[in-house]
Amino acid sequence: MKFTGTDNYVTTDDLNMAVNAAITLERPLLVKGEPGTGKTLLAIEVAQSLGMPLFEWHIKSTTKARHGLYEYDAVSRLRDSQLGEEGVGEIRNYIDKGPLWHAFECEEQAVVLIDEIDKADIEFPNDLLQELDRMEFSVYETQETIKAKQRPLMIITSNNEKELPDAFLRRCFFHYIQFPENDTMEKIVKVHFPDIKNKLLKEALDVFYSLRDVNGIKKKPSTSELLDWIKLLLVEDIDEDAIKANASKAIPQLYGALLKNEQDVQMFERLAFLSRRQG
Repeated sequence: MKFTGTDNYVTTDDLNMAVNAAITLERPLLVKGEPGTGKTLLAIEVAQSLGMPLFEWHIKSTTKARHGLYEYDAVSRLRDSQLGEEGVGEIRNYIDKGPLWHAFECEEQAVVLIDEIDKADIEFPNDLLQELDRMEFSVYETQETIKAKQRPLMIITSNNEKELPDAFLRRCFFHYIQFPENDTMEKIVKVHFPDIKNKLLKEALDVFYSLRDVNGIKKKPSTSELLDWIKLLLVEDIDEDAIKANASKAIPQLYGALLKNEQDVQMFERLAFLSRRQG
């Protein structure tokens, strides 16, 4: 099996190599990069491209490692016992399987997305070490051991909000998704807007990258924000001449799709004012 991207997901050779290396080494693929560079979407597209089942585990600040294995609903069991419901004696009726359990049960190799692992507390990655190594875990309530029938391909994303433990990093193959360069970004935009005019695309990308290059910007616009902006340009029928004329004297039209905090808006308003004043 070799991953080479899909019609809906533009990749680089380095990213393809990282995915295929993780498959060959049978190690989790740890993916970092700016928000909006397609880290989460990568797992979805890999599963689709290689014909694998996909199980998604989106991490929150309250998520514990055991949630990926299973959860035992003792409260529901107590309530049902008080109400005299049937099946209370069967503890398995109150165990909810997590994404890792579902992946371990698959007869074929699956993809498991562990999304934004750095949102959890610092002990979360360490609590997964045994499952990553042995591909098995114990269910305390039923005294059974769940072993993976096929080792799943784990794709783990991180926004670098926290440092991950060394013991966890040693078990992963690492890849950092660089922000797309102009040529790659053109391909990405054309996947979403195949009929866009080349001149409009060129002017939009010039404005987009010039915003990202401004010193002091707090939140650089990402790929998803560029796509939202271009969609608005097309809906409002704003042509390349209007974009070019506006870029030199003011902040971009419909800038709310690109700039996401008041500090950046105020900074660009000051820059636009100075530009008009000098002009």
